[in-house]
Amino acid sequence: MKTYSFRASLEIIGINPYVQVPEMILMEIFIQAAKTKGPIPVVGTVNDLPYQQTLLRYSGLWRLYINTIMLKNSPKRIGETIKVTIKFDPSDRTIKPHPKLIEALNNNLEAKFRFDHLNPYMQKEILRYISSLKTEESRNRNIKRAVDFLLGKSSFIGKKML
Repeated sequence: MKTYSFRASLEIIGINPYVQVPEMILMEIFIQAAKTKGPIPVVGTVNDLPYQQTLLRYSGLWRLYINTIMLKNSPKRIGETIKVTIKFDPSDRTIKPHPKLIEALNNNLEAKFRFDHLNPYMQKEILRYISSLKTEESRNRNIKRAVDFLLGKSSFIGKKML
């Protein structure tokens, strides 16, 4: 995959800093990704520091959101011109469920049914949260909380089941 370079002024929408990818580069990324709709995984650099991000369309514009990991103090740097490289990232970004979460869901069919019927974003958020935990103790505690959340008994990751 070819890497494309450009300079762009850091802009903001709401609280989210972003840059617009030039139209010609965007068209090339669409060709690489073989799609023009939905999120498009990309990698590159911002001011020579590597990033992995998702190119998103919002309010009619394709935007590369620039978080504080990609660019230190990015919300305070609005208007600054930054150097960006970008290319489509074909790597698999699937988050695999932790085996203990699978076991817990298989042991509670109601929770499994509700998990399977959550929207994909919520499923991904739960999987991402559980897989990011560092200790076995916190993972076990949060798997129980996730099951309770799915059963409507408690909140989890800042959400409540309806």
